[in-house]
Amino acid sequence: MNVWNRLRGLLPDRSDYAQLRTTWRGDLVGGITVGIVALPLALGFGISSGLTASEGLITAIVAGFLAAVLGGSNVQVSGPTGAMVVVLLPIVASHGPAAVAVVSIMAGIIVVLAGLLRMGRAVGVIPWPVIEGFTLGIGVIIFLQQIPSIMSPGGVGEGEHSTNALIAAIQSIADADWTYTAWAAGAAVLVIAVMLLVDRLHPAVPGSLLGIIIATVLCLVLTNPLAVIGTLPTGLPTPSLPQFAIADLSSLMGPALAVAALAAIESLLSARVAASMAETGPYNADRELVGQGIASVGSGLFGGMPATGAIARTAVNVRSGGRSRLASAIHAVVLLGVVLFAAGPVGMIPLAALAGVLMLTAWRMINWITAASIMRSTRADAASFILTAIVTVAFDLVVAVLIGVVIAGFFAIRNLSRQTRVSRQPLPGEPQPGDERVAIIRVDGPLIFAGAERVFDEVMEFEGVVVVILRMSSVEVIDATGAHALSDIVQTLERRGVTVLIKGVQPRHEELFRTVGVLRSLRHANHLFEDLDEAIAHARNHVERAGLRN
Repeated sequence: MNVWNRLRGLLPDRSDYAQLRTTWRGDLVGGITVGIVALPLALGFGISSGLTASEGLITAIVAGFLAAVLGGSNVQVSGPTGAMVVVLLPIVASHGPAAVAVVSIMAGIIVVLAGLLRMGRAVGVIPWPVIEGFTLGIGVIIFLQQIPSIMSPGGVGEGEHSTNALIAAIQSIADADWTYTAWAAGAAVLVIAVMLLVDRLHPAVPGSLLGIIIATVLCLVLTNPLAVIGTLPTGLPTPSLPQFAIADLSSLMGPALAVAALAAIESLLSARVAASMAETGPYNADRELVGQGIASVGSGLFGGMPATGAIARTAVNVRSGGRSRLASAIHAVVLLGVVLFAAGPVGMIPLAALAGVLMLTAWRMINWITAASIMRSTRADAASFILTAIVTVAFDLVVAVLIGVVIAGFFAIRNLSRQTRVSRQPLPGEPQPGDERVAIIRVDGPLIFAGAERVFDEVMEFEGVVVVILRMSSVEVIDATGAHALSDIVQTLERRGVTVLIKGVQPRHEELFRTVGVLRSLRHANHLFEDLDEAIAHARNHVERAGLRN
């Protein structure tokens, strides 16, 4: 019964639409608005992935609808994203466009399994500077990916350039057709200018769509060399398993794992941010993974690409009034309407106009105020931020996140270990003869692997005593390495003829002390105390018996 309750929490429920009577108007407006905004992005990201605009639209429609119904967020809008483009382009270059649908299905299954295994909250371990560095790197890559499209009509689709966005941009500049570049740059700048102007005049108007319309009309009127999207399908293809050889699955497992990791991270981050933007209810992280995984599987069956939650489109949805899943579903229906009734006009859009939309989108992804605040924070956070951004641009998104987390973890552990303090305390009360032979050594802070050796060395510096009382009551965190270091301290002091008493072991640490051998290291079992006065009395008695009083 418990298993069924857990599974039921990952499935759609009538409560998903409990507020629909009061939210449907806002959902309708939000869905239509975000559908219009998503159109150029879906087209652009499909092309930038090394595929076609058709795959971008299919992904936005199929995955957008499935994620809306099955996902764990009430307002998340899903589809092709810039981050996914960065991962897919090398896959297309290495395995061909046909491999993308296979990777989409494989990655989707992996993400579903992650949701079923309750791994949704794992994204919480990613530090904020790493997330921002990751976002900065993605923005830079998306911007760089548009440069080949402006430099020549072949763009990124010819395969003659590196899969690294920075190198490809440099190569495309070296091989540029400057006559074409002048026209393409003019179209991109026009679209960007319209988007910026419209945002100032009326933010609710979709400036990207208006800019594309103006650029397309001008290109139809003027004789120009600009490449256009071309023929689009007038309906959705029939779902089917993509053609693949069993032997190819092993070579695609690595890319599928990378896509799955990125899809999970980006979707959960987007859902978390969306939940804080308005009163739209909490999100279910595990259900979000299941829904996004099924969305990618569905997209792959229709010949599309992997999808993730898109924070920019989700933000447009919320700001336009969307408050339930209906808005995200309407967004997919609006895009389906474009395919069914406006494929011809959409096919006339210049690729350079889409490049302009994506360039400004990339620029807006980067929160410069946030970046500046991170750079002014701790050196550890600044280093994690910069390194994550650099690795994202130079190498790989998932690797960048892993390296960023490792770097942030290293600095966090280092800072934590520096909080460990070792100090000698005077014996309380009236001094008695022989007290100079007793040392109360207090250990404060965490006793973990990073600082264990330092604690050992500092304790060994105390000389001239015959009894050491180790006060452990202020040690809140201790790991196996710290406990082992404590055992070494006891054994080393005992070999030197120093009697060791331990006071104040917290109950939750007793099992670890017993397992590692700290308690066995004591000369007698009665050398473990809960009360400091009792430990001091025992130590003074030991000094007296040894005849060491002055």
